Amino acid sequence: MTAPTPLTPLTPPVGVTSGDVTVLTPAVVVIGAGPSGLSAARALAPKVDGDVLVLERESAAGGIPRHSDHPGYGIRDMRRFMSGPAYARRLVRQAEAAGAKILTNATVTNWAGERVIEATTPEGRVRVEARAVILATGARERPRPARLIPGDRAHGVYTTGHLQNLVHLRHGKVGRRAVVVGAELVSWSAALTLREAGCRTVLMTTEYPRPDSYSLFSVPGRILFRTRVATRTRVTKVIGRPQLRAVEIEDLDTGRRRIVECDTLVLTGDWIPDHELARAAGITLDPGTNGPLVDNALRTERPGVFAVGNLLHPVDTADIAAIDGAHVARSVIDWLAGRSAPAEQVRLFADAPFRWVAPKIFRPGDPAPARHRLLLWSDRYIPFPRIVLRQGGRVIARRRLWWPAAPGRVFRIPSGILRAVSPEAGPVHIGVEA
Repeated sequence: MTAPTPLTPLTPPVGVTSGDVTVLTPAVVVIGAGPSGLSAARALAPKVDGDVLVLERESAAGGIPRHSDHPGYGIRDMRRFMSGPAYARRLVRQAEAAGAKILTNATVTNWAGERVIEATTPEGRVRVEARAVILATGARERPRPARLIPGDRAHGVYTTGHLQNLVHLRHGKVGRRAVVVGAELVSWSAALTLREAGCRTVLMTTEYPRPDSYSLFSVPGRILFRTRVATRTRVTKVIGRPQLRAVEIEDLDTGRRRIVECDTLVLTGDWIPDHELARAAGITLDPGTNGPLVDNALRTERPGVFAVGNLLHPVDTADIAAIDGAHVARSVIDWLAGRSAPAEQVRLFADAPFRWVAPKIFRPGDPAPARHRLLLWSDRYIPFPRIVLRQGGRVIARRRLWWPAAPGRVFRIPSGILRAVSPEAGPVHIGVEA
């Protein structure tokens, strides 16, 4: 079979035609053109023998940042402070300049082999036979039905992604008074979008006893938007038909309920990985994150298939997802060169108050995780936690960290704490000391 002609972005796929299917044979196929996928493609394209092909189901590459039109992107990976759309455009330019081929409007529909996927495009069906596959499909916010919020089926209820797509890409209109469910970073991103659309955020609700986002964001946000953040509360009813008129708010400590008038409700956070392709491949999912189970080199259990970014652990910032994408390049290059993974591995488990840890498989012979950090999710606020590692019924490491573990955002632990782990002593449990 002859090699396919290189693709250019936004053009029909060119390759070997078999019946009504176009067959492409890149060295690496990346599924998802968000920050992690584009960064992986940028890092790999100059270093592999063959094409690096990125498939994106949307009409434009760039992921969530392209319709998040406010500053705060690119700080950690690009050492810049830019808007979401500018950050997305820069990621695309860098990937293309490195030699990656980006194909948009390409929806992956199925697997046809260990590293063979099928996709549909406006020009027809495509089969991609790659030597390595990177899953970079990201995460999404749960909509109202998944959150089991009762009440009327009213117009004016959005997730953050839906809201930003409507306002920034389609220049649509929303209401005048909004309630935002959540008080984390993405919640303030929604508030910025509402402000641009001429809609005031009158209330934020969170079930936690304090705002989920950093004080650097929440304190100025409350002043700038004149927004009250109601902790230990939840929305228990949507009122209004056909248009939203109000929501019912419950105080979780007292049980009291009150009505807040609004014509816009934005459901932020409560993320879930877009893991359908991983599930279709039979890849084991971590029950804590609902993302694919990976090791510190970001390998899944399927040979030659890797996973990166917020597909693994909902949800981190775009620049961290991009760094994750760049981190996988070394592992993919090793796979293409025929170098196998170290045989020894240790399972990591998160003990309460932690909900999950990622990566969950530690291979002592592998490079450290991205940014030399283990990622965890806490269900309780702890100002300066003392982290404890237990293996084989005994404590093997302790470390005081001088930053808080807080619900609603990823908590990071230096991965050097794993130096005390013995490959022969069984699983490791990560918790906190009282």
